[in-house]
Amino acid sequence: MWIGSGLGRIDGLTAGDPVTAEQIRALFACGLHPLAELRQQQLEGPDLTIRDFQEVTQLGAPFKISDGDVSPFRLEVAKHIGAINTAAGLPVGARLPAADRARVRTEVAREFFLAEHGREPMDARELAGQIAKNSRPQTQTVAGYDLTFSPVKSASALWAVAEPAVAAAIEQAHQAAVNDALTFIEKHALFTRTGPQGIRQVNVRGLLATAFTHRDSQAGDPDLHTHVAVANKVQTLDGRWLSIDPPRRPTTPPPSSTSATR
Repeated sequence: MWIGSGLGRIDGLTAGDPVTAEQIRALFACGLHPLAELRQQQLEGPDLTIRDFQEVTQLGAPFKISDGDVSPFRLEVAKHIGAINTAAGLPVGARLPAADRARVRTEVAREFFLAEHGREPMDARELAGQIAKNSRPQTQTVAGYDLTFSPVKSASALWAVAEPAVAAAIEQAHQAAVNDALTFIEKHALFTRTGPQGIRQVNVRGLLATAFTHRDSQAGDPDLHTHVAVANKVQTLDGRWLSIDPPRRPTTPPPSSTSATR
């Protein structure tokens, strides 16, 4: 679902709305308004220009995409589709039905997963992750940040075996903790930079993010946790869309184990 107080500046979306693949692709792959495709379709008039379409889709500067940089996965998918079309007596570039294209992507993704990990995917989630990783455009910028919120293992264990009312209460407490943590980040750790070479650190209007709650680990153990994908798009108080001022690594050596324990 969509979360973050930055959603107040995104027309058509509110916190709690479900996330779609098209919205994710627009924001995280291209750096555009999550509803870019819909907003373009809603434009009407005989004198529309390219600028009109850009104005309803852009959140500041779009992400830079490497021209001509096609991933090996996409090339292999294209080869498979071309072979299918040739066998059927069709042009190599003929468009396959959606179900057939999905089947080809799955077959190729399985081959890539096996080559990378030395084993077959354990489940559909691993396979889907491989497809997503190999399909994304090659950007020249940071699209976002992944935050993961996990309660202690005992909370997940109790949540997994408890009666429904108790399990629901645990999950609600977890979500409340996630919301509190994000609010703290928005108030105390979220900024952007402006001016020559980003000399000024300035406040912004909040996060623009999506939250995905998972209920088990990759090993299949109970593991209640939430992934929050934070878009690298924030709006300044004067209305400009810029990128997040990223966290800096500490410049001083970390404390010794003894002092850290104290």
